[in-house]
Amino acid sequence: VFHELVSDKIHIDIHWVKPTQEKPFHTLVTSGMSDLPMKTPDGFEGSKYAELSICLPEDWKISDSDFEDENNYWPIRWLKILARFPHGYDTWLSYGHTIPNGDPATPFTKDTLMDSFVLLPSIVFSQEFHTLKLEHKTINFYSLIPLYSEEVNLKLKMGVESLFDGFDAHGINDVLDIKRINTVKPKKGFFSRFF
Repeated sequence: VFHELVSDKIHIDIHWVKPTQEKPFHTLVTSGMSDLPMKTPDGFEGSKYAELSICLPEDWKISDSDFEDENNYWPIRWLKILARFPHGYDTWLSYGHTIPNGDPATPFTKDTLMDSFVLLPSIVFSQEFHTLKLEHKTINFYSLIPLYSEEVNLKLKMGVESLFDGFDAHGINDVLDIKRINTVKPKKGFFSRFF
């Protein structure tokens, strides 16, 4: 567990599950986001509690010293930012929500052009991972899937399900691939026809 040393409204820890032969990737899951209910709109009472996860490739550098380099730390930083976000802004996060890296969105690091996240149920874990039913609440678990700006634009115009055909066609899943293919081809400009 990567324990948080200083907390405000909620205490966010990150649980680290190391790679195995069966699951050859790192799994990072928040703990603490669901300590308080989110402010959901009417009709979404079943979405008041959530935790977040992200899966990183087996060769991702994970240690306190590695995290001094932002190129290694940014997925963990975003888990913490988004776990706090609903409680700091009296809002909610749920299935299909997209969150940009700034306004306008800029790439997460110099090594990728992806600049936003979408929240989706895990693909690499079974449906048993999607919810945790406790006596007084149900916690939904969402994976952070980085997106390119063209993918975000498609999602905003057509809905989150519009991403799934491209994801399926290119084998996109929870495991972060900072060089993965953009499933929505950018539109070519006027001059591209001549070159």
